[in-house]
Amino acid sequence: MPAGAVRVRVPASTANLGPGFDALGMALNLYARIEMAAAEQTQIELLGTNMQGIPTDKTNLIYKVARMLYDEAGISMPELSIRMDSEIPLTRGLGSSASAIVGALAAANALSGAALPPEELFRLASSLEKHPDNVGASLFGGIIAAYWDGNEAKHVRIEPHERLEALVAVPAFQLSTEHARGVLPSEVPMKDAVYNIGHTAVLVAALAAGDLGMIRHAMKDALHQPYRAALVPGMEKVLREAADHGALGAALSGAGPTLIAFADGQEGRKEELETFLRETFLAEGIEADTRWLKPSGEGVRVWTMQGGEPAFEQFAEGAE
Repeated sequence: MPAGAVRVRVPASTANLGPGFDALGMALNLYARIEMAAAEQTQIELLGTNMQGIPTDKTNLIYKVARMLYDEAGISMPELSIRMDSEIPLTRGLGSSASAIVGALAAANALSGAALPPEELFRLASSLEKHPDNVGASLFGGIIAAYWDGNEAKHVRIEPHERLEALVAVPAFQLSTEHARGVLPSEVPMKDAVYNIGHTAVLVAALAAGDLGMIRHAMKDALHQPYRAALVPGMEKVLREAADHGALGAALSGAGPTLIAFADGQEGRKEELETFLRETFLAEGIEADTRWLKPSGEGVRVWTMQGGEPAFEQFAEGAE
């Protein structure tokens, strides 16, 4: 039965984790929040500083994804009232588009009463994003290993180690996924493919087993980061030296330009690592915001509104 109004909270994500190109993702405790309700006329309201430049008409991604869900379910879609606020910076490699896709699918699924199962939402999200890593992490939470073959999407979820933390350094410039993919070669040497298969396999095993010490050896990549390094000044140094400053490993977050470093929260070198990342960017003349995050064990969460809920502005601030 259709709901009157719903709210969703969906986590950010980091993809690839180094060698797991288009296959590994991790949810992070940075969130986008969406409210969706049937209305007499479609209205889209965007709150917060990360929403600049996003359309507020029916070309809006959330509206278009909601329509896709209704069409997939064979249900007539009403006009919609949509409100969104996001802590996730746009086009920085932290899954902003994936969070919007997952949030819109989850909200429309609940609002319409379609009740499509999570695996179907995952398939739809992967078909839109064209790779499953970010959308899978935002949908299911934790760490996911996944594939999308153009027809079906499958994943295995890994529970993050309780001491695992992530430092993101978000430089003050944007980098579109299209541009970051455009620098990649259409073919790679066999030795590079084998290199990445081995490192990805060890990384997945280390994450599943909670072997934090193995992460630094496994988070090495030959498929995408060497080609993208020129797009992010300072990246090569961070990937090469972050472990010397207390990191378990470091990588380009998704298509970038954000860099992410993982650390054992009990090791006591977090300040040193943060200073290293910030100063590496500054040496290149780039300001970067740094922030410590944790893996989000929970994926997208949906509330059906019953009346008496806090105002959306309070919900967007985390009052749930």
